[in-house]
Amino acid sequence: MSVPTGAETVRFPSAGVECDAWFFPGAASSPFEVDGKRPVVVMAHGFAGTKDSGLAPFALRLADAGLAVLAFDYRGFGLSGGEPRQQISLERQDDDYRAAIVAAKRQPGVDPNRIILWGVSQSGGHALTVAADRADIAAVVAVVPLVNGLAAGRVAYSQAGGAAMARSTATAVASSVAQKLGGRPKMMRVVGKPGDQGAALTAPGFLESYLAIAGPSWRNEVDASVGLEIGGFRADKHVDRINAPVLVQIADFDSAAPPHAAAKAAFKARAEVRHYPCDHFGVFEGNDFFEPCVDHEVSFLSRHLTAQTAGVR
Repeated sequence: MSVPTGAETVRFPSAGVECDAWFFPGAASSPFEVDGKRPVVVMAHGFAGTKDSGLAPFALRLADAGLAVLAFDYRGFGLSGGEPRQQISLERQDDDYRAAIVAAKRQPGVDPNRIILWGVSQSGGHALTVAADRADIAAVVAVVPLVNGLAAGRVAYSQAGGAAMARSTATAVASSVAQKLGGRPKMMRVVGKPGDQGAALTAPGFLESYLAIAGPSWRNEVDASVGLEIGGFRADKHVDRINAPVLVQIADFDSAAPPHAAAKAAFKARAEVRHYPCDHFGVFEGNDFFEPCVDHEVSFLSRHLTAQTAGVR
């Protein structure tokens, strides 16, 4: 696939596997630049997502504002290496985020002490998790973040019903057991129409919305064993240990990442909160709330990280 205008391909190791990334150096003139260095945004996609599926518009706008950006694919997804493919491990994805931070710090013109973690949906939870207890994180932006797996499970139960949830759990267990015995994982669709019992995300409009942003490296399948991972996902657990400004952007009618859980995590993180009257995908380019969402991100980062702000501090 083609690399977005203004970006270059970067490869970096994570646990011995090469991850693929785009690096945007940012506009030539930057209000964020201090002593010739500027902050860098480390960016990843959400549940089974790839960087070519809707991240470039965010990255380009942040780069135009004068920030450097590194957008990457997790191991096993998109253009990154790693086997098995399409398997989500929350722990490994956190580690990939940390490896991406190391790679971002090595890029030309980057201030290694001003790292911005940016995540959407599940990666919004990862960004909050990885930021805790780090001194090099200058800001966190969590866009429609998934922060609590149990809360998400309750939403899924209300949408699909108990029988469908039981089938999904059984498939998840079967996939995990099969792999432990040397077999192939059982796959399920990432997104499907309402009532599709073989898909993880089935809220009305989700299939059309995901396909609208899907890039050439994205595949509509994921290892079903992810169902055993998500329930224990608690990105909200240590957000009070983030020592940087946090922006949490909440879709008030979110059918995938429960807004009430995101709001609780934001309060615990002492975050700035922005609300948008839309569902999960309403903040992506081509939808009504992309412009307000990205404008709020630039405004938030400008208030905390420009050279003028640094001078005041």
